Amino acid sequence: MARPLKIEYPGAFYDITSRGNELKDVFKSQKDREKFLSYFDTATLRYGAVIHVYCMMGNHYHILMETPEGNLSQIMHHINASYTTYFNVKRQRAGHLFQGRYKAIVVDADEYAKELSRYIHLNPVRAGIVDNPGKYPWSSYRYYIGQEKAPEWLSRDFILAYFGKKVSVAQKRYREFVLSLIDQEYTSALKAVIGSTILGSLDFAEEITERYLKKKKANRDLPAMRILSQRPTVERIKKEVQAVVGDDKALSRQVKFYFYHKYSEKTLKEIGLHFGITESAVSRASRRLTLKIAKDATLSRKIKKLEDRLKMSRV
Repeated sequence: MARPLKIEYPGAFYDITSRGNELKDVFKSQKDREKFLSYFDTATLRYGAVIHVYCMMGNHYHILMETPEGNLSQIMHHINASYTTYFNVKRQRAGHLFQGRYKAIVVDADEYAKELSRYIHLNPVRAGIVDNPGKYPWSSYRYYIGQEKAPEWLSRDFILAYFGKKVSVAQKRYREFVLSLIDQEYTSALKAVIGSTILGSLDFAEEITERYLKKKKANRDLPAMRILSQRPTVERIKKEVQAVVGDDKALSRQVKFYFYHKYSEKTLKEIGLHFGITESAVSRASRRLTLKIAKDATLSRKIKKLEDRLKMSRV
């Protein structure tokens, strides 16, 4: 399998995971976790990293990070190499601590930051460690809901702004947003990643590809570019939606918004003109269906079936 591309540019958002070598624990004590968090602090000071969300599990960590200076590699080397040195010296060991290179997915933050923050904060609940993310001390969730005072290096404003202008109101709504999925089946937003590289609509992926990937020489390592060149037409989407969704006109319309936005070559403006609505209405409708899919297992299966059919239609 081709190695995922390393895409770096100023202002990029990333969903990042890094796992222990051979899936072994990388955090063995409270001191280890506190030391690791200190490298988030220095990464923001030295390299301008913006840490939006984090969760530290036993054998891996998961973060949502922004790089205003386009220096992801530098930031990640600082975090992982510094912590590895600390860990090895403390335990008189040598060698790799983390498994290969970290995984970094470029994210369309306006579309997916909220969902990813919830997914990351629910990590310890899914793992069965706690029944409520507020009981887990090694994630940013407590800071998001005002349960504890946030460290200076943690940036919460971007995500909380989606939930209200007043901080206390936003924190309450965010808490409700996260807890609403406990004990519920839902599909991770990461299932929509294109080519193991980009999370966003095909318009977003096309923009990233055009601006940052086309100069890459190893075209065989550009899964996003291959997918973009094969995306289905609006006519194909319409036909497949009708076949899977059937006579439910309201749902069919919503699903068409979603798939036109995600897979077609049309812009939001063009989709809006087609349906007689505004660009923002298309975007909102697509986002609403994304949330609905996360909560409705039957709908999720239909969407998966549609995606499979559309992939087959490209062959």
